[in-house]
Amino acid sequence: MDINCDLGEGLSNDAQIMPFISSCNIACGAHAGSLSIMKSTVLLAKNHHVKIGAHPSFLDRDNFGRKEMFIPKSLLKSQIINQITSLKQVAEKEGVKLHHVKPHGALYNMAAKFNDVAMAVIEAVAYFDEDLILYVPFRSLIARKLREKNRPFYYESFADRTYHDDLSLVSRDEPDSLIENSDRILKRVKQLINSETIITNSGKTIKIKSNTICVHGDNPNVVEIVKTLSKNRYN
Repeated sequence: MDINCDLGEGLSNDAQIMPFISSCNIACGAHAGSLSIMKSTVLLAKNHHVKIGAHPSFLDRDNFGRKEMFIPKSLLKSQIINQITSLKQVAEKEGVKLHHVKPHGALYNMAAKFNDVAMAVIEAVAYFDEDLILYVPFRSLIARKLREKNRPFYYESFADRTYHDDLSLVSRDEPDSLIENSDRILKRVKQLINSETIITNSGKTIKIKSNTICVHGDNPNVVEIVKTLSKNRYN
């Protein structure tokens, strides 16, 4: 199972996390990061043989890309292309290629349910490479659109976020939205892999497919979490 993490966000823990994951999503300067941080994160990933992905966002550093924004599709598409281009150029200078794209925060959540946002993301990624993989939620609108267009994607689930019964994420403003306990997370990851299910915040067991599982780089306990998953051979 591929364990991914959102990195390059200026949190100073990338070097501690990178040895224990198999793919990373690097901020492209919109919600966090910079060209110099992109370069250092790409080099870390290269040194640890970690797959590199772009992590584009709404242009919203004030809210860390976690506020919904309604932007014309053509403008949003160009913003996403510009972000991916920035990371692609950095990666190519270091002799490595992009493996995937994972939208960040509100962009990720809105692409799961709004057609124009989903299509802006899909068309932006298609601009680059037909083999570039999109990380998207199971049972989402964007996943359905990708299947219809025969575009490559991975279903992504979250090890450290809690879910509603419809598989939407519990808002970070609500209690227990972010899981920090590494043993609890290990149990969830084993369940995601072995039975392809997750227990929601209401206590229901719901089917969910995962090709990649995310641990957030800004989780206060992220280093211990990825070490625990690595030790138990779930990365």
